[in-house]
Amino acid sequence: MEPEKTFSHLDAAGNPAMVDVSAKSQTKRTAIAQSIVVLGDDIMQHLSNGDIQTKKGPVFQTAIIAGTMGAKKTSDLIPLCHPLGLESCKFQIQVNEANEVVIQCTASLTGKTGVEMEALTGASVAALTIYDMCKAFSHDIVIKETRLISKTGGKSDFIRK
Repeated sequence: MEPEKTFSHLDAAGNPAMVDVSAKSQTKRTAIAQSIVVLGDDIMQHLSNGDIQTKKGPVFQTAIIAGTMGAKKTSDLIPLCHPLGLESCKFQIQVNEANEVVIQCTASLTGKTGVEMEALTGASVAALTIYDMCKAFSHDIVIKETRLISKTGGKSDFIRK
């Protein structure tokens, strides 16, 4: 029988609390998150050599830098997240067959708590940066989905099917 699930960021009295990870073992933990940005044909026609060049610079390359910075600042943005020393934060940005920009952020470390919030934050900040860099051309941009793709190394692994 599976134990009853509870919200991890509430104490016994129902107040917000950071999860106590002191008794957990250090393990290699990795999370992959994805955001999808729909820029529209007007902007996508400027795609050349795998990136969009603007007066602000290369859009996807700038989004990778911003996403990495965002992942490193996750505990400053999400109140009950532990501050983590990421060992790796990598991005892939590709255009899919539907002409959508697909951002994947992979975050990893060896530690007592997972890195899914860092991967989700990294993918989200990269998507927001793409929006910011392209909005002068058109505001008809949609960040349509951010989701966890997988996480490994904690008490339970997750892989989206």
